[in-house]
Amino acid sequence: QVLLVESGGGLVQVGGSLRLSCVASGGIFSRYAMGWFRRSPGKVREFVAAISRSGGTTNLADSVKGRFDISRDNAKNTVYLQMNSLKPEDTAIYYCAADLTPPGQVPTKGSTYNYWGQGTQVTVSS
Repeated sequence: QVLLVESGGGLVQVGGSLRLSCVASGGIFSRYAMGWFRRSPGKVREFVAAISRSGGTTNLADSVKGRFDISRDNAKNTVYLQMNSLKPEDTAIYYCAADLTPPGQVPTKGSTYNYWGQGTQVTVSS
């Protein structure tokens, strides 16, 4: 069983930045690809970013390319989501997730992920 705990959410103005963190415990972190997803009010959950087990491969949704970046520190069992140039449409609950998957893969479908955090709220005000 892997426990994921997100932090770093909050209220930020348009154009601002936030860095989300997700700390994992209970498993071998480097065996999991990690992803970030978000859910806005009235919308379905959507993929934001994913990173492979080693951190060598990343995948970002088109809506956040050029503004967000995903990274991980396997020594700290932590994955990060750096969010810059935030827009009101980025307002959502952000979830991190872990996928026990072969090396090099960066899954984008939520259904493939094995473990999920409780989420952290990000609100971008205009």
